[in-house]
Amino acid sequence: MAIYIDPPLWPAHGTHFSHLVSDTSLAELHTFAAAAGIPERAFDGDHYDVPERRFDELVAAGAMPVEARMLVRKLISSGLRIPARQRNKSLKMPLQLRWDAIMPGHDALFLDLLDRWSEPHRHYHGCTHLLSVLESLDLLTEPADPPRTVLLAAWFHDAVYQGIPLQDEEESARLAEDRLSDAGLPDADVAEVARLVRLTGDHRPEAGDSDGALLCDADLSVLGGDPDEYARYLAAVRKDYAHVGDADFAAGRASVVRRLLELDPLFHTGRAKELWLDAAQRNLEGELV
Repeated sequence: MAIYIDPPLWPAHGTHFSHLVSDTSLAELHTFAAAAGIPERAFDGDHYDVPERRFDELVAAGAMPVEARMLVRKLISSGLRIPARQRNKSLKMPLQLRWDAIMPGHDALFLDLLDRWSEPHRHYHGCTHLLSVLESLDLLTEPADPPRTVLLAAWFHDAVYQGIPLQDEEESARLAEDRLSDAGLPDADVAEVARLVRLTGDHRPEAGDSDGALLCDADLSVLGGDPDEYARYLAAVRKDYAHVGDADFAAGRASVVRRLLELDPLFHTGRAKELWLDAAQRNLEGELV
């Protein structure tokens, strides 16, 4: 039971802000905030935004300082984190912090990828999906960090998205090969990232492929959402295929659902099965009723 605060890295209103969270309950967080005189308007769903001038004061009051990424992990582990796909604010800053942790000094590549994930025709396959996959990887590997090649594969796995199965994954893998080679990543790592990206075309990693299992499970984690989350996911997927007529979309979606239900296993890691398998099976079967 603790209150955590990250460094004031988040620019807004002429200053920088920290995030204040609890690893136990929102009630604990609200009690701490009220005692510290933090206004209710500073609460944003699962955290309080506090200006940098108050950082030292809040640490002195008992908030434990941690790096931004660790704070997010604490929040995810607590079960209080609002999923990325439900967030409406700009995701540039949290994504940049994650990118800088694995590819520091490659801002141009980050901005190129951000532009791709932000393309206007994307509704499900956009920045919220990317952040959700990265957060799911954190959840699956806690307390360790996900392997760097797996994280990079997450960044590239839908970097090319035109709604053409397998072709999108192949072009995304080729993009990874080109851009990561130019960035100076070792050839073996480039090949591994591309291999992992291609796996997301059918989500069938071979037995013993632990990194492939991690990425595939994180990519499909949305299937295990609660009913409201799953309904939002389906609505966003439909928007991604707005150019397809209702009858053709229904037939295509039913085919996708059947293929997913035929995956054996649907999730490969024990942690993913524990978190998402039962709900995923209910959600997918519910589409075919």
